[in-house]
Amino acid sequence: MGEASHACPQAPRAEAVLAMLARDDRDAAIEAGLMDLVPCPPGCACAGRWTPILDAQRQLRFAWEARDRHRARQVRLARRAAERDARRAPVASAQPTARPPLPPSAAAILARAKARAAGHKATE
Repeated sequence: MGEASHACPQAPRAEAVLAMLARDDRDAAIEAGLMDLVPCPPGCACAGRWTPILDAQRQLRFAWEARDRHRARQVRLARRAAERDARRAPVASAQPTARPPLPPSAAAILARAKARAAGHKATE
């Protein structure tokens, strides 16, 4: 950004970010405010040096948007899997299914039939 950049308020920070990008230290550049930098107006002496900063911003935005889409897809897939599993799961009733007791007359008939069956088996 050089001699004519004294009037540019972003020059010191932009120079630092450019140095970090030149070292391929994107994490440090992000911490130094890479994404907060706004290009200088066309008349500024440093306006021509913004290409690496703008490229890095564009790449990071693209990567972050892709990460967000991936996370949203993972949430969507997990929700669909849970819904599918819920549809496949057997419906649990509120009470366990117990047989209702037999009426006394039916219980007596069943007892006599069991006794006869036991008597026939004993004689065989």
